[in-house]
Amino acid sequence: MSYVRQLAALTWGGVTSIVCAPTHSQRADARRRLARHWLWCVGLGGAAIIALMFVVDGPEISLMPARGAAYLWPVRILTDFGKAAYVLMALAAVTIITLVLAPLWSDPVRTRLIGLSRRFGFMFLAVAVPIEAGELIKGIVGRGRPFVGGVANPFNYSHFTWTEAYASFPSGHANTSAALAFAVCSLWPRAGYIMWPYVVVIVATRLVLLAHHPSDVLAGVLVGVIGAMAVRYWFASRHLLFSIGSDGAIHPVPGPSSSQL
Repeated sequence: MSYVRQLAALTWGGVTSIVCAPTHSQRADARRRLARHWLWCVGLGGAAIIALMFVVDGPEISLMPARGAAYLWPVRILTDFGKAAYVLMALAAVTIITLVLAPLWSDPVRTRLIGLSRRFGFMFLAVAVPIEAGELIKGIVGRGRPFVGGVANPFNYSHFTWTEAYASFPSGHANTSAALAFAVCSLWPRAGYIMWPYVVVIVATRLVLLAHHPSDVLAGVLVGVIGAMAVRYWFASRHLLFSIGSDGAIHPVPGPSSSQL
């Protein structure tokens, strides 16, 4: 088979495996478990967000350095590591590169490259889905960023404005970093020692740069985790990359396997 035909077959097989109907016999258990986790996240997280809005948001942004201060240039560099466009472009590039290289090799390298492509594809979707949800919420809520209007008012809203000045809730960077961390840790659990500190750093930069209130970044983390959980369930229910236990728990499948691809 020619290279082009192999690449087309791999691409088509990957797409159809994602959009096909779910087939896992334990998917109902996983769905119930997912619903419980969502309820806990929304309930506890929502309460924490409301508390931050009333108690912390106003005083916290008043303590931050002046927006645009020259000495904050390292923070401005760090914060870009949580920018949705950059993260998605990087994940898409690695997904495509590994897929394009796969037909050029014979097994077992070919199988490993395909497995990596599917894993990076999963991470791309696990970030893209919550990001799109977050953008919709931003426009509907229309919360003003810190000091928009000239004062530290955490209750400055202009619903359905769809402007950057009123796109504070939820934080897109916090959303992106949390979704990426959850996706990476879903595949490689030990990566949590690196990924969750990464989330903390990104969240901190958004506060220091006066891009968001504390409640905004917490909301972003929640949207990112909830969205990534949904994508993980979608893959697991189709026998892709994950297995589902009898208790509904979702676990990563250890190592690339051509039967999953």
